[in-house]
Amino acid sequence: MAEMRAAESGPALLLRDFVNTLDVERGVDRFTTPGELARWLEGRGLVAGPARATRQDVAVAVTLREGLRAAMLAHHSPAAGPPPAELEGALERLPLRVSLTDGRPVLVPVGSGVAAGLARIAAAVVASTADGTWPRLKVCQEDTCLWAFLDTSKNRSRAWCSMRVCGNRTKTRAYRARRRAATPETATPETAPEAAPEAEGS
Repeated sequence: MAEMRAAESGPALLLRDFVNTLDVERGVDRFTTPGELARWLEGRGLVAGPARATRQDVAVAVTLREGLRAAMLAHHSPAAGPPPAELEGALERLPLRVSLTDGRPVLVPVGSGVAAGLARIAAAVVASTADGTWPRLKVCQEDTCLWAFLDTSKNRSRAWCSMRVCGNRTKTRAYRARRRAATPETATPETAPEAAPEAEGS
């Protein structure tokens, strides 16, 4: 499948890695300072170093990142609504233009520096749409995780970044909630049966 081959090294991986600069579960953000943002962009070859970022650049990067996270979360639903307003706002701030240099229309950044580096990430959305990988970019539905991943399943039904970890965590929580709802009000913690997690599924 062409889109799966593109996914191995294409723009989808850049978008995934950009969203994952915030580790929600551990509370680790790689964009807390302008220097961190500049180094991340340099490391991905999105800007020529040494680049200089500002606090405003960090704010735009974070807004772009969280807007993309929300858009990827919406990919779990076949009837996803319009893109998040914050994503639209971030995209409006990025210097992009259409180019036909290679014989087909593509978005390219205008200028250089950190703003152009962030614009390359925005352009990756269009590129991943063209190669078919954009709808496969999702965010783990376990709300304590929200890790971005590429859904390579044939029917695009993957819900979690890891079935073994986040999938079982979600299913166990749902199981325990059902057991609590079914337990008579007169039961005490000592007499109520202990819930056990469901067996791992697909």
